[in-house]
Amino acid sequence: MQLDPVAYYARCRPSAPACVDLESGRRWSYAELDRDVARTASWLAGLFGPASGVRVATLGRNSVAQLILHLATVRAGAIYVPFNWRLAGPELAVLVADSQPRLLMHDAGFDIQAFGGRRVLTSELEALTATASAVRPQRRAADEPATLLYTSGTSGLPKGVIVTEHNVFWGCTNFNLGNGVTPHSAVLCDMPMFHTAGLFAAVRAVLLAGGTSLISRGFDPQLTLARIADPALGVTHYFSVPQMAQMLWQQPGFEPRMLQGLAVYATGGAPNPRAQIERFVDAGIPMSDGFGMSETGSSFGMPVHDRRLLRDKAGSCGLPYISLQARIVDEDGNDVARGAVGELWLRGPSVTPGYWNQPELTARSFVDGWFRTGDAAMCDADGYHYIVDRRKDMYISGGENVYPAEVEAALYELEAVAEAAVIGVPDNKWGEIGRAYIVLRPGHSLEAAAVLAHCIGRLAKYKVPASVVFTADIPRTASGKVKKTQLREQMSAAPGL
Repeated sequence: MQLDPVAYYARCRPSAPACVDLESGRRWSYAELDRDVARTASWLAGLFGPASGVRVATLGRNSVAQLILHLATVRAGAIYVPFNWRLAGPELAVLVADSQPRLLMHDAGFDIQAFGGRRVLTSELEALTATASAVRPQRRAADEPATLLYTSGTSGLPKGVIVTEHNVFWGCTNFNLGNGVTPHSAVLCDMPMFHTAGLFAAVRAVLLAGGTSLISRGFDPQLTLARIADPALGVTHYFSVPQMAQMLWQQPGFEPRMLQGLAVYATGGAPNPRAQIERFVDAGIPMSDGFGMSETGSSFGMPVHDRRLLRDKAGSCGLPYISLQARIVDEDGNDVARGAVGELWLRGPSVTPGYWNQPELTARSFVDGWFRTGDAAMCDADGYHYIVDRRKDMYISGGENVYPAEVEAALYELEAVAEAAVIGVPDNKWGEIGRAYIVLRPGHSLEAAAVLAHCIGRLAKYKVPASVVFTADIPRTASGKVKKTQLREQMSAAPGL
């Protein structure tokens, strides 16, 4: 099975708009994108041979050049490895040692000292491939590794998630059917393209549908608002993590009308607080929270056709998408009752076959074909799922399980709170107690006593944080997830805070 929607649309809708590089303003039709991908695939096949399985890495901000190299790598039968440009040199060296890439395309100002293969500047790619001798590329089978996505590493060393083109097809199909993406859609991509949400949900999915991908260098709240509100761009869909949505709402001069033209504002990557969803939906912005992972692709979403439901089920990540089966199980792998919390397990064609060079981790991550997500979840009486938290972020206070995401959702109800994160810290009496880290909105003030009083009115006593730390920033990964490991390290260095 050969899955190449760009080649297909180049034949049947050659002049249809495929993508726009918003930094340069340059536009590609499907015929033009197919031409550039074909040239680059031939160049790669000339370098490494067809269907080589060679790793081709990138390091740089979002661009259509990255998309072209990605699609060409797949056509040439190599494996695409987008690196997180925010990582430090030693961190990148670990990824290079694991993936062993032979080619690195990088932006000016980005490089990897530890890399010993061929280096190409992003700005040089078009000229190099346009003059290269044509070598017939050959794709690998759709169930062979095509992309390696290194996880954010919130709690340990990054893992190389194997993504096949079979996985991509079903993950993107899930996203498109769940969010109404069609040939008439235009999806703005601010999410980094080394992340599954950027590369697949915001770019590959709309190309699979025959729509238009609008690729920006990265998230800029003021610029994003202007682009979504611009009728000339015609943005119909936008995906972000909840923190990005919070920043848009808090921008000076923000008005809901700037986002009301969206058919869907999709969120994921972290639990979206109920208060925020209600705020957006009440303002006429169809915010649909979902759930996905590098390992599973787009997996859940709220039905976007019913705005009343979006509000009534605010806080839910919705229903499993069409290709996914879901279970919530206890420690012994038995299904829990509706309304009970357990670990979310998933099965379906969008789920990874495993981790690069880590057979033991792969074996531990699957049970009878079910992928163990590591997320604590609950399914309500209507079949709607709620991601309670990462299981490893849960702490136990006085014998009771506390899921920080639930506490964080209560904190976000406070108007003065821009960001919030909660971790468990050691306590002689209770085993662990909560500590809340809070970033205040500019021009707002808040006392710790007021924070605790707010929580006391909304949470069980054992869930109320024992302390509050006001901070200038909260460490996050490139995908917007809080680095709770780093917060715990800060806590260990200053336990008396």
